[in-house]
Amino acid sequence: MATEENNTANDLADLKDVVGDAPAADAAGETAEPAAPAAPLREQELDAQGRAYATGRRKDATARVWIKPGTGKVTVNGKDQEVYFARPTLRLVINQPFSISEREGQYDVIATVSGGGLSGQAGAVKHGISQALSKYEPALRATIKAAGFLTRDSRVVERKKYGRAKARRSFQFSKR
Repeated sequence: MATEENNTANDLADLKDVVGDAPAADAAGETAEPAAPAAPLREQELDAQGRAYATGRRKDATARVWIKPGTGKVTVNGKDQEVYFARPTLRLVINQPFSISEREGQYDVIATVSGGGLSGQAGAVKHGISQALSKYEPALRATIKAAGFLTRDSRVVERKKYGRAKARRSFQFSKR
């Protein structure tokens, strides 16, 4: 009975004294032991040629992307990235996953892209590279995910409605 009286709490301050640090110490002791062997929760996903494959999408564009260790060469639809994506901003978009994970020049990328325009295709390749990189090196997944590169950008062009000139624009008003 005396122990029950000592373990009663009237407010939150007393509750802290009653509970003590024992559960927190137990929890810290439990998490410290398994933290060392459990580095990546996922396993590496490679095909027969030792490449990681992923699909990236943006607007109406779809990119099939394969990455493998190499010199940093990016090939899109059989052409070099400087030829296919002439604008430097589009090439910058494609290389963002490598720069955020500090892997510039370590992987060769082969991508086939279809649909959409150049900007959407660059976004699709970036999404595919991010997905494939996280499959090749699962430890990088947290870094790439924190940058927001694994999430598909769902913004697409709004469809045209009947009785409208475009998606929202009305036809020109005529007084007479």
